[in-house]
Amino acid sequence: MSSQYRNIARVLKAHGSKGEVTVAPLRGLPLLVEPGMEVALTPPALNRDRFVTVDAVSDDGDTARVLFSCSSSIDDAEALQGCFILAHDEDIELDELTAAYEDLIDREVIDRHRGSLGRIVEVMETPANDVWVIDGGPYGEVLIPVVPHVVSAIPQDGPILVQIMDGLINE
Repeated sequence: MSSQYRNIARVLKAHGSKGEVTVAPLRGLPLLVEPGMEVALTPPALNRDRFVTVDAVSDDGDTARVLFSCSSSIDDAEALQGCFILAHDEDIELDELTAAYEDLIDREVIDRHRGSLGRIVEVMETPANDVWVIDGGPYGEVLIPVVPHVVSAIPQDGPILVQIMDGLINE
């Protein structure tokens, strides 16, 4: 298949005896798993299809109970524990500032006026917005709030362009 896939969630554990599993979105992402969606489960297993359909989703807040087309028993569900759920890019809709934390770590950040600031080494969650910890550049450790007037978009790969406010960097 030529479509691009993105990790959106991970199977945590089996739930009940009818094949349901508990899944959690990857840090930084909302719950994106929806009924009818075709997803890939990785790592693949020899005794099940790699591509399966999401039959049902029950949102439990931070997690969800999900039934996949390949799972109809507790044994099937237990075999899915630890799998990542990948979805077609065209099947998910994210705003410009939403990305899984794992996709951000080690990405270069470039300020429109100051050039390279370094690489993202950590993503801190705050009640107002996420904050990227940037290090390895000419300014030492820099904290960047992930807000629209600083970060306009997060491309899928490559450096991330920002326009930081005065006072965030000691020059």
